[in-house]
Amino acid sequence: MEKDPLILLIDDEPQILRALKTILTGNHFRVITAPTGDQGLALAATQSPDVIILDLTLPDMDGIRVCEEIREWSRTPIIVLTVRDGERDKVSALDKGADDYLTKPFGIEELLARIRVALRHAEQTVGNRQNIIKAGPITIDLAKRIVLRYDEEIRLTATEFKLLAYLAAHADRVLTHQAILTHVWGNEYFDRVEYLRVYIGQLRRKIEGNPDEPRLLITESGIGYRFHTME
Repeated sequence: MEKDPLILLIDDEPQILRALKTILTGNHFRVITAPTGDQGLALAATQSPDVIILDLTLPDMDGIRVCEEIREWSRTPIIVLTVRDGERDKVSALDKGADDYLTKPFGIEELLARIRVALRHAEQTVGNRQNIIKAGPITIDLAKRIVLRYDEEIRLTATEFKLLAYLAAHADRVLTHQAILTHVWGNEYFDRVEYLRVYIGQLRRKIEGNPDEPRLLITESGIGYRFHTME
């Protein structure tokens, strides 16, 4: 019999740990908890959790450092859960390897949805890479380099496809401006955010039903973009 996914909660607030453990257990997850970064690192190494939920404010070390240390040896999905709502903290956590973030207070259903997405990404990493991605009316075939909208092919430039493919390959995850620019255009473009906005605008005009109210290419203000597939 297959075991329920194991979630590691790293947070120094006892009430948050108790509440999340109750909620997650009730939704068929196994849960282990750590009130410090050092204990969290030890459990991440010894218990092999399927998803890590990490607070940035810990008593012994910054959560961003915890994230960075885990990424030295593990690809386990990390969801940052924090009261810090500053763009710099979010960007730093994502650049250091976090897969997603939520700001406290948060909605339980949204957290559960983010966990499900993280688990899907982990499965794809372990198994075969997902080559066909569907989101609403859009189908992206990464292998054949074809994009369809309602079964009609959309013509994209090579750069537009590379940008869309990178976002779609990391669907429902926040990608920072710097990560996107570096991957698509190279290190020398890492600070050309205006350049990226132009291409996002071009893609939205081609794939969105209403480019002024995008439902697929979502702006994460001051941070980056997310290709949205969650129902």
